[in-house]
Amino acid sequence: MKVISSEIVMSAVAPKQYPDDGKPEIALAGRSNVGKSSTINTILNRKKLARVSSSPGKTRTINFYLINEEFYLVDLPGYGYAKVSKSEKASWGKMMEMYLSNRPNLYEVVLLVDIRHEPTEDDKLMYDWIKYFGYGSIVVATKADKISRGKYQKHFKMIRQKLGMSPEDKIIPISSLKKQGIDKLWSHIEDIFIENDLPITIEEAPE
Repeated sequence: MKVISSEIVMSAVAPKQYPDDGKPEIALAGRSNVGKSSTINTILNRKKLARVSSSPGKTRTINFYLINEEFYLVDLPGYGYAKVSKSEKASWGKMMEMYLSNRPNLYEVVLLVDIRHEPTEDDKLMYDWIKYFGYGSIVVATKADKISRGKYQKHFKMIRQKLGMSPEDKIIPISSLKKQGIDKLWSHIEDIFIENDLPITIEEAPE
């Protein structure tokens, strides 16, 4: 996938605020400290498009990034931050459920987990939720530069077991620091577009 253009076009808290142009959407979910904003900036080859907050749990909106004027990458609010109040958690849950259950042009929800650690109970709940709504064929393991490649399979096994992943579901290690895993993730996203016969222009990124 060659990313020619990318811009944030909407930050929403309710369905009436979502883009209404019917373009396909790929969403990203993960804990508030998993490195989601850094991952978005990395795969879009932008430095500060997604804001990397020093205070976890600050982002409470659904952010829509328009890519190549053809589809949206959707940044879902980070979860699992201990200092968020019960009322905020309830509001977040309602916002997420409305989006996941009523978005006909949503084609995949990618869960991000930290490759170094066993997924948390919040990660498991989020993955079960994603699967319930028919998504979750891809899990991204962030911060892949923090462990040696020789330990990847051990950590993949740990992630698969904790989340209860199906054998055919994919884990893609990504490093924002070393720019690793980007092409592989885009390749799997392209496969989703192709499988659903979506009119997306697919060009190889330059070497």
